[in-house]
Amino acid sequence: MGRVAVLLCVVALSVSLVPLVAVVTYIVSRGIPALSGGFLVHTPTPPGIPGNGIGNSIVGTLIIVGLAMAMAVPVGLAAALFVVERSGKVSATLRFVADVFTGAPSIAIGVFAYAVFVVAFGYSGLAGSFALAVLMLPIMLRANEEAMFTVPDDLWEAGLALGSPRARVVRSVVLRTALPGIVTGNLLAMARAIGETAPLIFTIFGSQFFVLRPTAPMAAMPLTIFTNATQAYPDAQRTAWGSALVLLVLVVVISVAARAVAAHLNRRTR
Repeated sequence: MGRVAVLLCVVALSVSLVPLVAVVTYIVSRGIPALSGGFLVHTPTPPGIPGNGIGNSIVGTLIIVGLAMAMAVPVGLAAALFVVERSGKVSATLRFVADVFTGAPSIAIGVFAYAVFVVAFGYSGLAGSFALAVLMLPIMLRANEEAMFTVPDDLWEAGLALGSPRARVVRSVVLRTALPGIVTGNLLAMARAIGETAPLIFTIFGSQFFVLRPTAPMAAMPLTIFTNATQAYPDAQRTAWGSALVLLVLVVVISVAARAVAAHLNRRTR
């Protein structure tokens, strides 16, 4: 029975890898022809004019995601500390809401951001950051909570027994020990948010130029992929495939960095 179970697991793994490998292979094969030295630094050009690029989309994505992380990380960490420290109906409700919103459709979050932010202040990169922060927050909360639960109770009690204030114990003992899991969870949440398109359609509007001001409409790679993929021009579709490849590489780099950082922090905390 043991060998049969292993064989079934291998078959299931092989079946699950087939669509993943097929998607990656297709994106790479279609995206490589679009890549060039200027593709990553130039701005978009009209169809048929050479020199097309996604430099403004890359810059916009980095700014929007960076601001979203700045919004979500402190709130997610504070909420996770509250859930871990306080037991009761409020913590249970907060945990349940986080579980529900983890699987919420991203387009619903985009509509929410539009109603709350765009209607009042207009389209902007900041509105897109707000939408992505809302998307990442429940993932960060649950990841941070699970990371803190890995801290042995003995460490909590030892810090309190030494007479340290509870805030100092949390800062110097709990967060330090749980840091690898916290960093990994936050980076993986960012990797998911960086490829979301629906929230950005409702919030950032897009731009054909380099925009560094978050309060103005901005470009982003997911929106560039969506816009160009739905056009009939071959140049635009080629740009969409090239953008998809760049975004895929960026997500892979973030995921690998999350694992590397977690491994490094684990060695330091031992």
